[in-house]
Amino acid sequence: MRVGVEVGGTFTDLVAVEGGRVVVTKVPSTPKSPDVGAFAALTASGIDIGQIEDLGHGSTVATNAVLERKGALVAFVATSGFRDLLFMQRHDRRNIYDLFYAKPAPPVRRKDCFEVAERLRADGTVELALDETKVREALIPALKAGGYRAVAICLLNAYANPKHEERLAALITEALPGVLVTSSHQVAREFREFERASTTILSAYVQPVIDGYLHRFENKLADAGFKGRFTVMQSNGGRLPAEAMRTSAITALYSGPAAGVVGATRQAARSGFKDLITFDMGGTSTDVCLVQDGRPSLASESEIDGLPIRTPVLDIVSVGAGGGSIAWVDDGGMLRVGPQSAGADPGPACYGKGGTEPATTDAHIVMGTIRPTAFLGGRMKLDADAAHNAFKPIAERFNLSIEQAASSALQLADANIVRAIQLVSTERGRDPRDYALVPFGGAGPLHAARIAEELGILTIVVPPNAGVISAYGLVASDYTKFDAVTRKMKLDEAAAKETAKTFAEMRTRLAAQFADMKLPGELVYTHTLDMRFVGQAFEVGVEIPADRIASLDAKYIAELFADAHHRTFMHGATLDRPVEIVTLRVGATLPIGAAPKLDRETLERAPEKTRIFHGEGWIDCARHTAEALKQGQKIGGPSVIEGYTATTWVPPGWTATLDASDNLILRRTT
Repeated sequence: MRVGVEVGGTFTDLVAVEGGRVVVTKVPSTPKSPDVGAFAALTASGIDIGQIEDLGHGSTVATNAVLERKGALVAFVATSGFRDLLFMQRHDRRNIYDLFYAKPAPPVRRKDCFEVAERLRADGTVELALDETKVREALIPALKAGGYRAVAICLLNAYANPKHEERLAALITEALPGVLVTSSHQVAREFREFERASTTILSAYVQPVIDGYLHRFENKLADAGFKGRFTVMQSNGGRLPAEAMRTSAITALYSGPAAGVVGATRQAARSGFKDLITFDMGGTSTDVCLVQDGRPSLASESEIDGLPIRTPVLDIVSVGAGGGSIAWVDDGGMLRVGPQSAGADPGPACYGKGGTEPATTDAHIVMGTIRPTAFLGGRMKLDADAAHNAFKPIAERFNLSIEQAASSALQLADANIVRAIQLVSTERGRDPRDYALVPFGGAGPLHAARIAEELGILTIVVPPNAGVISAYGLVASDYTKFDAVTRKMKLDEAAAKETAKTFAEMRTRLAAQFADMKLPGELVYTHTLDMRFVGQAFEVGVEIPADRIASLDAKYIAELFADAHHRTFMHGATLDRPVEIVTLRVGATLPIGAAPKLDRETLERAPEKTRIFHGEGWIDCARHTAEALKQGQKIGGPSVIEGYTATTWVPPGWTATLDASDNLILRRTT
């Protein structure tokens, strides 16, 4: 039995797959104790926990720890003269017209930043040896007195030679055995001091939080008889055993959104769709990602709360547009939606938990696209009167009917999502019309057709049980780990040979790490070079085909770079200028084999007549039950298709057909 449990902002989802049986469960999240909600999903599913062989887990614990500044008390140790690295940051200014602009605050106080005497040159040779005497006499007593739970070490040029970091970590661990120590070469062995330091401090900051969370959840599982493998989703779209995550918590920041992309990609591929724009609209946010030829886009760097993170992540853009996103009026009198969210507690007004502000879910209640008695298959009753009352102040403010106010809120949410999709497509040289839109999350299929119309997309693929695709992605994802090493080399034949040699060393290192994690099997590798013209400040990623690694030459690498440069910047890249390799990256994946099939339950139920507010008035509409659809059945719009985890809106001018893979294919006809 494979099980995936994904903790979202509003609901915690579970998918269990055993043979041909699929169990789907949704329970309210418990933001103050996410492990409680995760275990509640296991209990509510009715499955035998002792029979679970593989349990995949994803959550927002690490993300929330950073955003809410609820991580551990952490100390930062740098080379002498670099104590203020985290505060000086880069010489950029995000808002040039804000007179009160302040740089993003790191999760550490200046008084908790320390220095050690040592110095490495850029090539890794020792300029000044680590002064161990001062470490023992000055640094360690200061760390003891501070009562820190974690220590982040980032020494100058440690990416080129980790010797000093390794020794310093050993000294601290020996003197302070209960303190978690994170070194920069373990989490981001790359140049650029600030980005490397930021990644290291954030990893140390969330490490005790993740460690404690996993321990609590594992103890609950053990008490319930769990004996299988417990894995955690990473931001890069692959899983790792929970034990391995205790030393690389930073990779779990975006585990939930990443799992959704993997699940949507695997399920859409069953119907032959490989060029996709995935669109995950949950309770608090919408996450979009572009998938080319079945492979989600991967970025080497991301940000959280304005702070850079140098670790591979799926290239996901998030906006504050979810089922709990609140409609409000700003100081200028304009209607806005999000990023504030009602979350799980109290939730939208229609949940009846004390919420009074109008949310996106309330708008759908008003419009008739969500039926109060059918939410979560009728297991959760919604309060329609509360939803209408929540929109009354906005309707009165703008002299609109309540339905028009709700419709306006949904249009604003759609506009935010369209903009996010443009960021991952149009602004990166990709035409969204060349892709199929794959909506999931509880609210995604309700908004998909309007989003597609705005972008000119003609095909939508709605997976079965779309509201739990992130949980499905946890059981469908492979085991993945990445390694990166900065090696600045001007491109020539010697550099090509050195590249092939370094790639081989990195593969060996990754294979050893998989062996240590007790994950046997044949690994699949990807090889990427970060390259640039000499004199440029930043690089473009150049993927090297696996079958060319052994026979690399400078001319071939240069041609690949020219092509990648042109795709990124859309202008010619002449090769008469010197080119350099900056960073080498290798990804290792252990495939789990064919992903388990995500089926849907079937039942017999005839469609009903209903009315939906569409455009400027009410229209007649058919209401179908997703579980009652038959393969090949074609449904014309306007129609609403209700499922246990999500509802799909098929507007006029669209048709929906259930295919042999249980995907609902929407196509625009007019």
